[in-house]
Amino acid sequence: MTFRRIVILTGAGVSAESGMGTFRDKGGIWTRHRLEDVATPEGFARNPDLVHAFYNTRRGALKAAQPNAAHLALARLQRHVEADGGDFMLVTQNVDNLHEKAGSTRVVHMHGELASALCAACGARGYWDKDLTGDSECWSCGAVGALRPDVVWFGEMPYGMDDIYRGLELADLFVSVGTSGEVYPAAGFVNEARLAGAHTIELNLEPSANVRIFSEGRYGPASEVVDAWVSDLIGAG
Repeated sequence: MTFRRIVILTGAGVSAESGMGTFRDKGGIWTRHRLEDVATPEGFARNPDLVHAFYNTRRGALKAAQPNAAHLALARLQRHVEADGGDFMLVTQNVDNLHEKAGSTRVVHMHGELASALCAACGARGYWDKDLTGDSECWSCGAVGALRPDVVWFGEMPYGMDDIYRGLELADLFVSVGTSGEVYPAAGFVNEARLAGAHTIELNLEPSANVRIFSEGRYGPASEVVDAWVSDLIGAG
C-alpha cells in the first residue's frame, strides 16, 4: 500500500445499512422532520420537548444498531495502516458510535454524538445514553433543564476543525464515504486535500454533488463498496 497518511470522511450513507437513516435522500430524516425544528438552536429554544423527543428516539435506536461491513472495513484499514507505521484519521459527520463499535479509534465526531449531552450552563460535555428531558440534571454543575443533545446543529461550529484541517494538510489520500457533498464545511474537505497533493476518492451509493472534484469514485451500497475497496487497497500493498 503506497499511501501513508490517510484521512477518511464518513457521512450518513455509511450507517444507512445499520438502520440509522440518511438525511437528504428520498425518505431521509429531513423529508420527515423540518431541520429548522429539530436541528437548530432556535428550534430548541422554541420547543425543547420536541427536540428532546426527536433525539431520544434516535438515541434509543442507536443502542440496538450494529456496525455493518463498511464500518468493520474502515477499522480493519486503520489497523493495517498503523501497523505499517502510517497515520490514519477518521472524521465522521455521523452522531452514532458505530465506528467505535466496529473497533475504530481516533474518531473525530465533527457533528457531536448522540450518546453525549452538553450543558448550556457550565459547558460540560459527557456520556449520556438515557433520555434527555427538561428535568434532566447536569452531572457537573447540578443545573436542571440546561442539558441538550451534544449534537452540532445548523449554524453552530463543528468540533475538531483545527485537527481535521491539519490532517488534510498532511494527507496523501483522502476518501469520502457516504456523503451528499452538500453540507459544509465537510463538502470542502476534498478541495483542501487536493491542494495538499492528496489523491482523492469518493465511495458512495451514487455520485455526490461534488463528484467532479474527486480523482476517482466507486458506487454502490457502502457495505459492499467500502469493504471491496479496503481489500483492494490492503492487497495492493
